[in-house]
Formats: sequence, structure tokens, C-alpha cells
Amino acid sequence: MERVAIFADVQNIYYTTRERYQKHFDYTAFWRHATANRQVVAAFAYAIDRGDSKQQGFQNILKTIGFTVKLKPYIQRRDGSAKGDWDVGITIDVLDVVRQVDRVVLVSGDGDFAILLRKVKQDFGVACDVYGVRSLTAPTLIDAADNFVAIAEALLL
Repeated sequence: MERVAIFADVQNIYYTTRERYQKHFDYTAFWRHATANRQVVAAFAYAIDRGDSKQQGFQNILKTIGFTVKLKPYIQRRDGSAKGDWDVGITIDVLDVVRQVDRVVLVSGDGDFAILLRKVKQDFGVACDVYGVRSLTAPTLIDAADNFVAIAEALLL
């Protein structure tokens, strides 16, 4: 059975599915699709912690599905902008588990991960799948993946 590790960039997927479809990503449907006939070695969902109860309920759903939820505090700068991406954390976690798996599944449209996926494929011989909203996923990320799965109706709530 193929061994897989899943890395979900929650903020990226939340905003891209909302912008493109005005809907939410269906993590349960995604899980069924991404893990069919595969052994899950690790599954992480990366999010920003604003401390509200609705968000905590969502995080509990992710845990029930099978994700380990990793949180960063929400930081609002004095100029009104916000900070809170997980690019470095996701990269470190991918590199920590890549030797234990046959496939990495990344749920994100962020082109910064293209370099990571190319390294995973070239240096470790591990296949890479990307799930993202096609029109809002960086072409470089799509090109770096072995398999791109466009988030559409079947993966939306």
C-alpha cells in the first residue's frame, strides 16, 4: 500500500475556495479522495489561531478526520496588515517525513511550494500531488506536481 503524507494550507484553501466559488472546502471528501487505498503516515493542517469558538469547532472537525492541527497566533500589525503564513513550517514538516512516504499531498495554491516539490521529487524520488483551485493556483506549483487535482464541486461544501 502506498504511504502518503498530507499537508493542508488551511488559510490558502479557505481564501481561494471562497474567492472562486463562494463555498468552503470539504475536508472529508478530500480525505476520502486523497487517502483511498493509501496508508496515511502523517497529515497536518496548518491554520491561524484567532481564538474564536467557530474556528475551534472547525479545528476539532479536522482532528476527527485525521489531521494533526498546527496553529500560529494571528498577528495584526500596527499598519492594519496581518501576518500568519505557514510556508516555512510546512516545508520543515515535509522534509521531516519525506523519507517515510511514497507520496506527498499538498493542499495549497501557493507557488512558493514549487521549489519544495521539485526537491522532494528530485532528491527523494517521492511523488507529489497538489490540490488547489485551478485559476488561483500558481502555474509553477501545478508544473512541479506529478498530479494536480483541481478543487471543484466534488470537493466543496
